[in-house]
Amino acid sequence: MFSRGYSLNIRLLLCSAAALVLLAAEQHGILPGARTPFASATYPLQQVVSSPVRFGQRVIESISTYANLVAENQKLKEEQLVLKTKLLKFAALEQENIRLRGLLDTSFKVGEQVSIAELLSVNLVPYEHIVVVNKGARFGVHVGQPVFDANGVVGQVLRVTPFSAEVMLITDPNHAIPVQVNRNGLRTLALGTGQIDRLALPYLSSNADIQVGDLLVTSGLGGVFPHGYPVATVTEVAPQKTAFAKISAAPVAQLDRNRELLLVWSDSRPVPRISVDQEQRPNALPTNGSR
Repeated sequence: MFSRGYSLNIRLLLCSAAALVLLAAEQHGILPGARTPFASATYPLQQVVSSPVRFGQRVIESISTYANLVAENQKLKEEQLVLKTKLLKFAALEQENIRLRGLLDTSFKVGEQVSIAELLSVNLVPYEHIVVVNKGARFGVHVGQPVFDANGVVGQVLRVTPFSAEVMLITDPNHAIPVQVNRNGLRTLALGTGQIDRLALPYLSSNADIQVGDLLVTSGLGGVFPHGYPVATVTEVAPQKTAFAKISAAPVAQLDRNRELLLVWSDSRPVPRISVDQEQRPNALPTNGSR
């Protein structure tokens, strides 16, 4: 329209006049009916021209939404992992609470002075069944002190340090405990076998009055274990060619599952505690004879 030529000025004048006429018609509302067909005719062209822009916007929105979903999904997975871990911890705390309640119930039943100790380490080998607890001489623990759980006798203290103690289990091959049959009072010794689920009673004759299922309790002899605490249940009674029968028993204490143990003092005197200052003196710790 604006190319150089002879009629350039005339064309410019006509375009200006047409623009003024259209502007005046728009202001006076003369052309609203004519605009509708023109808009309908140009609508497909507008859609074609604007479709790449809309497509690009949708692609950008899709990418942004996908990135947000991926980030949110990862965040939810991390939160789920944390919550599962907390649930596992809560389950462990629930079981610990059950065990502690069992120990406290046992402590009320036994009537002796008691203290709860937690396991620090376990050494279960064929020639030695020993566990280490977190209570030592500072809490009045002494060598030979009886140790229980919520079900029965666990063992006795073997060695003591100021902050911990080693406990020999009743299944240790070097351990023997005086017991009696709860049904009839028959007394004997129960020896450790090196197996966590078995005690041996080698000193009963073949005609001894003992049966499978009999409960063995502490006899009180020997001065270590108080009388009447459950020790084991007889699981096997078999005669042999010798004068003695082959008798086995299973400990009632959960020797391979305990996390907390019960230290028992068989007298009613208060448990001595040693201060840090006294601990610095070599003669401050209590001896075995002091209990």
